Amino acid sequence: MLRLGVLAVLIALLGTACSEPPPVPDARNLGELYRAAKAEGQVIWFAPKPEAQMRPAIRAFEKKYPGITVKYTNKKAPDLVTQLNVEQAAGRVSFDVSNAGGLTVLPSLDMAAPVDWSAYQVPGDQIFDGNFVYVWAVPKVWAYNTDALPAGAAPRDWDGLLSPRWNGGKLTVESRGSFMTVWAQDRALGTDAGLRFASRLGQLHPHYTDNTTQAHTNVISGQTPVGTDLINLVLADRAKGAPIAVAPVGPTNANKAYLFVPDGSPHPAAGRLLTAFLASPEGQSALVGSYNSIIPDDTDCSQAGRNPVVAALCQAGVGWFSETDIRQYQQFADFFPQVEHALGTDVN
Repeated sequence: MLRLGVLAVLIALLGTACSEPPPVPDARNLGELYRAAKAEGQVIWFAPKPEAQMRPAIRAFEKKYPGITVKYTNKKAPDLVTQLNVEQAAGRVSFDVSNAGGLTVLPSLDMAAPVDWSAYQVPGDQIFDGNFVYVWAVPKVWAYNTDALPAGAAPRDWDGLLSPRWNGGKLTVESRGSFMTVWAQDRALGTDAGLRFASRLGQLHPHYTDNTTQAHTNVISGQTPVGTDLINLVLADRAKGAPIAVAPVGPTNANKAYLFVPDGSPHPAAGRLLTAFLASPEGQSALVGSYNSIIPDDTDCSQAGRNPVVAALCQAGVGWFSETDIRQYQQFADFFPQVEHALGTDVN
């Protein structure tokens, strides 16, 4: 009996592994899409954000579209790419909405299902490379610990980061070099000058971290007075009373993030519906309070009164640039390894 039971389990698993993914919904508008999504009943969303930040948007979606439950998982972007690559190869994708940004944009391109986002009222300027939808930006910034440094003592520009006063681990720097993106975007800076800057920065022997979240933790704790950071982390912790602020080092990269529905997702209609909602004015209204919303492509302070990210950048005097073309991501893929080499962090 035991052998028969094991055999039955194996057959069931093989059947699941070989089963075809659900059909792509033939929905010509949001109304039809909602009906198809409601029949699926749930949507599984993976993104590199704490669930608490996404909860207002999740509640707003579930209120607008009753009958569909959102199941959310906080997963780092590189891990998302790896997991999705394995799952698509096995024909068993486990989630419906994925995130791409920075270095994960290029490897995600072939993983996205083709979607006519305009049919679901996604604005054309939020559709990127056909199948990606721009839903928020998290500008990369330099932050400082306000207990360790008075405002006037924080670095004022990129050159100020090269001062000998920061020598010997007084700067926390993300080792992957993504904070250098703007040097490939701004013609007034340029990649050659960026590599020279990174080399000089490396000579100060900064404290390197694997990612920006770890760098943020170092600044918050006071382990280092200044470090690379993400503005949503700075603003979220500052609102809780943490001693952290944005340093006026600019320009910077707006760090756009995109959502897409993976090819072979288990709930393709619900994945499309959630993505379209998050791109809509209603979805953006739910996201903006957690510092995760779209911002103008380039420096524009006209939204400072209603968008705290724009307000923080403008108050600090930090301008920004955004990606507008897939070729920029291809350029970044070439630039970042060079930055790592200049920093001396390409040991692996």
